[in-house]
Amino acid sequence: MRSTNIKPISYLKANAAEVLKELAEKREPYLITQNGEARAVMQDIASYENTQETLALLKILALGNQEIEAGKVTPVAEVVRRLKAKNNPSVRGAPARGRP
Repeated sequence: MRSTNIKPISYLKANAAEVLKELAEKREPYLITQNGEARAVMQDIASYENTQETLALLKILALGNQEIEAGKVTPVAEVVRRLKAKNNPSVRGAPARGRP
């Protein structure tokens, strides 16, 4: 992330309302410095929530990839076969649920 809004903490203290307004309008983060070093990033709530949702989806994808690599998956054809067998009495030799 390259932020063009790099401000010292003293600027934030003196202009907090303006910074919050600009964050909401432009949706560009502020990099806050203290003693010349980057210390924090401020962003509007909508951008923050989008970031959190994106991270959650990426975690789900990573877990899915780990399960695939570990062989903890069932091929679609097998799942379809099982579902058909479960719902078709002639395949299982027993009546389907809800049928006499």
